[in-house]
Amino acid sequence: MFEKMALGIEFGSTRIKAVLVNENNEPIATGSHTWENKLIDGIWTYSLDEVWKGLKLAYKDLKFNIKKLYNDIPTTYSAIGISGMMHGYLPFDKEGNPLVPFRTWRNTITEKAAEELSELFQFNIPQRWSIAHLKHAMQLNEEHVKDIDFFTTLAGYVHWRLTGQKVLGVGEASGMFPINDTTKKFDATMIEKFNAKYNFHLENILPTVLVAGANAGSLTAEGAKLLDEDGDLLSGIPMCPPEGDAGTGMVATNSITQRTGNISMGTSIFSMIVLEKSLSTYYKEVDIVTTPVGDMVAMIHCNNCTSDLNAWINIFREYSECMGMDIDINEIYNKLYNMALLGDKDCSGMLSYCYLSGEHITECEEGRPLFVRNPNSSFNLANFMRTHLFTTLGAIRIGTDLLVNKENIKLEKILGHGGFFKTEGVGQQILAAALNVPAEVMQTASEGGAWGIALLASYMKHKDNISLRDFLDNIFNDKFKASVVYPDPEDVAGFNKFMANYKRGVCIEKEAIKVI
Repeated sequence: MFEKMALGIEFGSTRIKAVLVNENNEPIATGSHTWENKLIDGIWTYSLDEVWKGLKLAYKDLKFNIKKLYNDIPTTYSAIGISGMMHGYLPFDKEGNPLVPFRTWRNTITEKAAEELSELFQFNIPQRWSIAHLKHAMQLNEEHVKDIDFFTTLAGYVHWRLTGQKVLGVGEASGMFPINDTTKKFDATMIEKFNAKYNFHLENILPTVLVAGANAGSLTAEGAKLLDEDGDLLSGIPMCPPEGDAGTGMVATNSITQRTGNISMGTSIFSMIVLEKSLSTYYKEVDIVTTPVGDMVAMIHCNNCTSDLNAWINIFREYSECMGMDIDINEIYNKLYNMALLGDKDCSGMLSYCYLSGEHITECEEGRPLFVRNPNSSFNLANFMRTHLFTTLGAIRIGTDLLVNKENIKLEKILGHGGFFKTEGVGQQILAAALNVPAEVMQTASEGGAWGIALLASYMKHKDNISLRDFLDNIFNDKFKASVVYPDPEDVAGFNKFMANYKRGVCIEKEAIKVI
């Protein structure tokens, strides 16, 4: 039975999640483990010990739920896939030892390196990209650089330890270093420029790039023990190329075709719009990455989304407990999110910045969560919640405007996924207003990237007979229907007024960084 099923595991920013899909690619069991990044010596990081502890606990939770469903436990699967937060920096020496703590996507410490590389390549290199972190370490003459034998991302690291293979899916690889859209490999010309300018041999330390459907090795006996501490899981299970959360989000929303896009809203927020043609120039606000099959995508990534919103909702949870009320946290979310729909269209002039960390699009190097209002604002719960929902889309709207207004990018629909959309209808309505396009959410939206990487694992056995696009179309057209919310003109006008305040108010955020 389980030998026909595929397993996907994704290392998200707050949760490690495992999803098992049946032979019809329907999610049938999940497991998870909650974790958090830490700011240590000015660096956002997760310890590698926590990586393996969290993986084991998420898989153990999955096994427990499978046992309840089937009164049996799996020893094998048709395939396994690993996904994780894109970007970041994980360098290793020739013995496989980590040289520095994991530097995550959340760090905004590589500005000078990123700018220098963008100028060299004439291609936008964001601060969170792996190559920017390497160049930053080189600029600071960090001792470990001379000892690097291999560097990769979180998904690439976990896959390597499970299989022994130093590979990446092309979508994940495109967040390390630019991809050539013809070869679907790291851009050789840009590698040559890097090597010539910095007297380096970059090609020697990069992982091998694979497209969706390729065999990326198999689970080793050592890897099986790292995943399943009970020892029930057998080695030899095929594994698909490890992908990033951007690529798995595209798969999980079936948005890998031109004029479609998806937006992931959780701790961070990013949108992915599949391009019909190359952009006329490069923008520091827009990353060019790829789909899991190597097609070019405009990605707008912002570091902050729901963390500050969640913190406010937790205040309401604490208030409920203080008043002796035992209310489920999901009900609190539902009630407060729906209150936002009752607020003034423009939030009555109130303003919020959800910046726990720096935000490159608005040129804020650090974060200071901020809420401000006019004395004559209608300060009520509905407007308060609407403001905090609106601001999650503030920074990404700035990047989207560049594509729409300067590059005439056509977007027919946007598909939302992530925790922001768990409360039915509310997140969709806010998203439709923010981007002024129909917003779709599928019933599987909360499964997110873990389901996406499970689908990529499942695709391995079909790759010789069908394209990934057709494979996904068959799944979604048959089983998973999306709900659609069309933009309301009054909501659109209200969000536009909010955005005008948001742009003018960035100076307040920057001043807060200086003085607090």
